[in-house]
Amino acid sequence: MKLLTKLTLFITLSKMVIVGFFILLLPLLVERIAFEYTNYYLIQQQKKVLEVVKEKGIDFYLQGDTSYGSYTLLKEEYISLEPARADILIDTIETTQRVIENDTLTYRLLTHVFRDKGNRYILEIGKTTSTISQYKRPLQRVALYVLIGLTGLSLIADLLFTRILLRPLGLIIRKKLINQKFPFRDHLEPIRTSTADFKYLDQSLTMLISRINEDFDKEKQFTSNASHELMTPIGILQSKMENLLMDEELNEQAQQKLAGMMKTLSRLKKIVNSLLLISRIENEQYIRTDRVVVATMFDEIMDELGHRAEEQELKVNLNLSGRAVLTNMNKDLIFQLFYNLLNNAIRYNRHGGSIEISDRIDKDQDYIIEIRDTGIGIAQAQLNTVFDRFKKAAASEGNGLGLSIVKSIASYHDITIRMTSEEGKGTEVQVVFTSSSVAS
Repeated sequence: MKLLTKLTLFITLSKMVIVGFFILLLPLLVERIAFEYTNYYLIQQQKKVLEVVKEKGIDFYLQGDTSYGSYTLLKEEYISLEPARADILIDTIETTQRVIENDTLTYRLLTHVFRDKGNRYILEIGKTTSTISQYKRPLQRVALYVLIGLTGLSLIADLLFTRILLRPLGLIIRKKLINQKFPFRDHLEPIRTSTADFKYLDQSLTMLISRINEDFDKEKQFTSNASHELMTPIGILQSKMENLLMDEELNEQAQQKLAGMMKTLSRLKKIVNSLLLISRIENEQYIRTDRVVVATMFDEIMDELGHRAEEQELKVNLNLSGRAVLTNMNKDLIFQLFYNLLNNAIRYNRHGGSIEISDRIDKDQDYIIEIRDTGIGIAQAQLNTVFDRFKKAAASEGNGLGLSIVKSIASYHDITIRMTSEEGKGTEVQVVFTSSSVAS
């Protein structure tokens, strides 16, 4: 899963958890807010009463009576004023019950004791809890709408910021990892970012790619130089041994030893030639302007390898469309690629087995040539290394450079090689050419 996807999921889920938690607490919060607002309202009413008493005197309310009481039509609010007993000392705001005209109602009640002209009075201002409850639903609705709106805005802001923040990382991955093909030839421009971590990552990747290029160039140069330098002494040794074999005075035992040495020298020469071929391919010393008729090329390959297939009594089935033509290729290299693949299919096949060669166009319009054999197969653990130099299956012969040459030729022509195999049942190789490589 991509980092951006993980962050998006985390941000979204965390917002949902917060919203869910807030919704669970919302009734309690709204109730608390409603009661706090009621308390504030009662205190303001108390202040108004005390201001009137201060300006107009207590008789403004009592009017000659010992107490004063007033309430609204539905008894939702009431106020009472009467002399205070000596034992009442503390002002309170509490929820309690009062009897108003034979009706027992629950009020949020403010009680305040004050003095006027040396006398103590107790003031009670009440508001029914039923009216307080009326505020809860609208408050809950408003709070929920505000919460959803703010959460949505913060979610959008977080996602936009995350995308902007991670955009340099996406550019680094796309330009310096995904779209890069070894060997790296393009000049790598630094990614513009203000994030120090991304700058460090970008610089580290650029340095790493540069070091890989340098090491690869050194390896190619060494392979090329070593191959050229080895060919000269190999050629001299081969000439001297051939001259010795022509000596009539040489006994049979010495001739056999020289023949063995010639065989070893010939094998060494093949290895050097293979390395030299790989070096030339990797140094792009071959032109790619040829047109290759696939059916004709396979006929030529089978003309050279047909006798080997006959020796093992192999049945070779060519099921090619006959119309495919590859463009912008090097004919000799493409010939070598399929020659090596078919040579392996013959060499490692079972006696009396078969080889099937077919082609097709896949859903992406890529042209695919498939080579299937009924040979000994390759262990799954070795499939990832068979194209490496000097790597070969345990039961195979050769110097381990045949498939390495195939890999180099394929990379040079932007060809994809896919290989699947099962021990004891055979191997299938798919050679994939892009649609732009095939003549329409």
